[in-house]
Amino acid sequence: MNILVLTGSPRRQGNSAILADHFIRGASEAGHNVVRFDAALKSVHPCIACNNCGMDGPCVFEDDFDFVREHILPADLVAFATPMYYFGFSAQLKAVIDRFYAINGSIHRPRKAVLLMTYANNSKRDESPMATHYEVLLDYLGWTDAGRVIAPGVWPAGAVERTNFPEQAYQLGKKL
Repeated sequence: MNILVLTGSPRRQGNSAILADHFIRGASEAGHNVVRFDAALKSVHPCIACNNCGMDGPCVFEDDFDFVREHILPADLVAFATPMYYFGFSAQLKAVIDRFYAINGSIHRPRKAVLLMTYANNSKRDESPMATHYEVLLDYLGWTDAGRVIAPGVWPAGAVERTNFPEQAYQLGKKL
């Protein structure tokens, strides 16, 4: 299986980045081909709705989204790894998702997705807007949820390592 992991943490050793590391290790050990795109460490211009791409063509911006375009088209699974920022995907990952518009005609085909999400507090209610966004995105794209690791209560960088969530991410990657 070809897997594209899209991360949104601006912290290189942030909690969602750690979950991505464990997921990738599990998926790689299971024999899958995995590539990673760290959105916060790359240059991805936000979509400006110019429609120059016609929803399935070249974007007016030549930036690191070209890597995503190249790897998402053959991907069988896309993993979204992000901290929750104000009840949604991080801005860095959201910019990547918004640029899906430029490949909209090509990415509407059955594939799987996973969500690796971290957030600082412990309110189950607070995670629901992001979970709903993920679900609606998958429904729109015709993708299927293959699993989630949602890690509440992890704010300082590395706090997730004192939990069982990295093991859950590893096992999710391993069982694909």
